[in-house]
Amino acid sequence: MPTGAAIEVLALPSRRRILDLRRDGERPVGEVVRCLDLTQPAVSKHLLVLKAAGLVEVRPAAQCRLYRIRPEPLAELDASLAPYRRLWSKGLDRLERHLEGNGRP
Repeated sequence: MPTGAAIEVLALPSRRRILDLRRDGERPVGEVVRCLDLTQPAVSKHLLVLKAAGLVEVRPAAQCRLYRIRPEPLAELDASLAPYRRLWSKGLDRLERHLEGNGRP
């Protein structure tokens, strides 16, 4: 999946929250609905988009479906942001030096 597509899919806070709930492992849709202020159809729709983007995968278990994160696309996204992270770190380091030079905490 291209990095730009992952960014577009994750632009919605609801989808990021759904992924956050899956960091510790698989969860059924019903559990996500109970944890978020979203309807079951809304959660299912977001999960379909996340699945189509390759960010989650589904496993049937009895009468429910368990969704879990696929880490590979997120690792690709993280790698594509590495050059920008260096820029942010340099800026934060300069800010820290400036504040230390002015006697501020």
